[in-house]
Amino acid sequence: MNQVHRYADGELIPGEAPLVQEFPLVLRVNDRELVTLIASPHDLRFLVAGFLRVQGFVAAPEDFLILSVCNDYGIANVRIRGEIPADLKPVLTSGCGTGITFSLPGAETLEDRWSDSPPVSAAAVFELMKRLALLSEKYSKHGGVHSAAVGDCEGRLLLHAEDIGRHNTVDRLAGEALLRGVPLEGTLLVSSGRVSAEMAAKAATLGVRLIASRTSPTDMAVTICQKAGIVLIGYLKVGRFTVYAHPEQLLVPHA
Repeated sequence: MNQVHRYADGELIPGEAPLVQEFPLVLRVNDRELVTLIASPHDLRFLVAGFLRVQGFVAAPEDFLILSVCNDYGIANVRIRGEIPADLKPVLTSGCGTGITFSLPGAETLEDRWSDSPPVSAAAVFELMKRLALLSEKYSKHGGVHSAAVGDCEGRLLLHAEDIGRHNTVDRLAGEALLRGVPLEGTLLVSSGRVSAEMAAKAATLGVRLIASRTSPTDMAVTICQKAGIVLIGYLKVGRFTVYAHPEQLLVPHA
């Protein structure tokens, strides 16, 4: 606990409060230092596996020859079957602590995979966000942490993740799904944070068909979702939301 002073009714009152932890994790892949991830300190194997998955460096658990995380020294040592390209250029993206990616898909590489699929029920989206809120209340002891979850079109929650960075929550979901054999094709992603281009691109890579957030998306995220056929929802509250991409793929009571 950290010593703090709270202001109330014209005076400062001493007390204690927990602090959100920031954990720098140096990621070494095939003896090459790739990036330093700033994240929450729990379940870092999922974060590493998911980060490498959405970058396109691994596609299955057997692609990992070594996946070792040392919390004491803040180093993840990974060896994979393939080689890391020599000319990687990191792209700094928006987000808490600034996200890092090595590629964002261009419009020409995206295609609508869901135009012929049955629409998604709005009720399932509300149910998933409700379950996410309940889990966040259960596990979070302080503010400053983002949460995300994936579920199916019936509103059943499959995986849940929390981190100081909203982009990290998607990586964590991707990594846990990969290592535990949970398919993400056609799932729904709900998030507590703003939907950035990086999050939308990762969702497209994973085969997610709907993204919903309590807050707003960015303009680039809208463009990516429009091209990829992903339903994009923002400002989801009790009984209401705003659709930014593909409203025709939503099943609503009075349509």
